[in-house]
Amino acid sequence: MTTLSQALQSCDMLLVDGLHAFDFTFDETGLHIESMDGRTLKKWSFTPEQIAAARAEGEDWLIAADSTEHRLVCMSAFRAADEDDDETPTDEPADR
Repeated sequence: MTTLSQALQSCDMLLVDGLHAFDFTFDETGLHIESMDGRTLKKWSFTPEQIAAARAEGEDWLIAADSTEHRLVCMSAFRAADEDDDETPTDEPADR
């Protein structure tokens, strides 16, 4: 069974309470997230104990902080392939 800690180590994007968050850090001090909601900067911080106590609900994670429960979804961002990888060398002149 995967833990939230394990899921966080392999993801590069989070959905937290419905907001996409690319700016987050996960280390021995816990999970720290920042996301823009319109013009408002939202921040969340979770301790290692809160992360360990998170429970899975399908692909989502429910994590309690203070008197509120937050919903996290660990995601992988799509990345474009390197342009160099797609090019194939040809012997033909470029102006043909």
